[in-house]
Amino acid sequence: MSVLGAFAVPHPPIIMPEIGRGEEKKIAATDAAYREAARRCAQMKPDVLIVLSPHSVLYRDYFHISPGRRAHGDFRAFGRPDVRIETDYDAKLAQRIAEEAKEMGLHAGTMGERDANLDHGTMIPLRYFFEQCGCIPAIRIGLSGFPLIDHYRFGQAIAKAADALDRRAVIIASGDLSHKLKDDGPYGFVPEGPLYDKKVMDALSRADFTALLEFDPVLCEKAAECGHRSFVIMSGAFDGRSVRAEQLSYEGPFGVGYGVVCFAPGEDDPHKRCGEEYLRREREKCAQAAARNDDYVRLARKTLEQFLKTGRAPSVIEDVPDELRRSRAGVFVSLKKFGELRGCIGTIAPVTGSIAEEIMRNAVSAGTQDPRFDPVTKEELPYLIYDVDVLSPAERADRDKLDPRRYGVIVTSGSKRGLLLPNLDGVDTVEQQLAIALRKASIGPGELYFIERFEVVRHL
Repeated sequence: MSVLGAFAVPHPPIIMPEIGRGEEKKIAATDAAYREAARRCAQMKPDVLIVLSPHSVLYRDYFHISPGRRAHGDFRAFGRPDVRIETDYDAKLAQRIAEEAKEMGLHAGTMGERDANLDHGTMIPLRYFFEQCGCIPAIRIGLSGFPLIDHYRFGQAIAKAADALDRRAVIIASGDLSHKLKDDGPYGFVPEGPLYDKKVMDALSRADFTALLEFDPVLCEKAAECGHRSFVIMSGAFDGRSVRAEQLSYEGPFGVGYGVVCFAPGEDDPHKRCGEEYLRREREKCAQAAARNDDYVRLARKTLEQFLKTGRAPSVIEDVPDELRRSRAGVFVSLKKFGELRGCIGTIAPVTGSIAEEIMRNAVSAGTQDPRFDPVTKEELPYLIYDVDVLSPAERADRDKLDPRRYGVIVTSGSKRGLLLPNLDGVDTVEQQLAIALRKASIGPGELYFIERFEVVRHL
């Protein structure tokens, strides 16, 4: 039967009377919407609830599916160890989801569970839905550090698995929205908080799943959202189908956004292949960026593409201006894919005979030797955006002479050294800039260090 429907829901512990102790009345609309969502779910008569939780096990490069036959948890972290939730797991469906994901080239499975206890992002939805549906089996799935498009594809794997086993499945996409809606909230206020909530509730309420994929990662990070990747996995389960969405509620009185939205799939619709549409738009965007590249970036792109296609970088520097042949400088080459960093390698000072050689050397390294990422593949090339930063010589500087928009920083303590480029998304203050550079250098609190600054000419 595949996926019968889905619900995007929040997971605030304060919504439970045992924990809220009266404060839950401030989100009465969320409670009422939750109960209505659970009632609609019961009418579908599902065999299994698939809960996507941001607070389950999370890996950068793996979708974790909780293993075993049964699990339980309690709310001791919120002062109520006596409040417990238990569930049976649909182990056969969990295994089939892992198999379907593997067929699609996604890393997913039941290995690596660090804590078998249910998390509150799973327990709160189950409490509401069990009240209406009974204690039917569940599956708990965590999120990952993969790009949003891979979360969407994982949702497709879930739908394929449910269809293969003839399961009547309902997906519960557990996730709060921005955590930065109010000055007196637990995380403060940033303008991106209400902006994110407005945009995501609009996309969810229209079942505009392509829009969910196109959210700016910087906006999501600054808003401190919680559930976006849950929502994207859910949307992938409806790939190629029309979907009717209905917003039941939205509130944010505590400075955190809570939204409840119901999704009911309809007939097959080839115009609703949102993953394919998103990839088409990304290829088009990258092609347009490539057409605007200057000589510096064009050389980086050409070098990496030739290396990945032939196994060899260009041996002769052709069609580059004299300024690249005759000048020497440190160079950083950065790669982005789907708006997120895909590789960045550079040199603080020149190690080759020219800027051109520096670009070529670091382009290959950024694509194949950045230890934070797997090597770039040929299939990824149409989705890459390149930046080339040419560095000025570094100079000693005090904190009050720094500006994260204008200057990059180098911090040094003995043999430990960390660098951060200027004008980076999400790095708005000197404190943020230094903290990241110190972390990269593994310089701990209390260690003495000195600061250097440098400027860059950024080529796009």
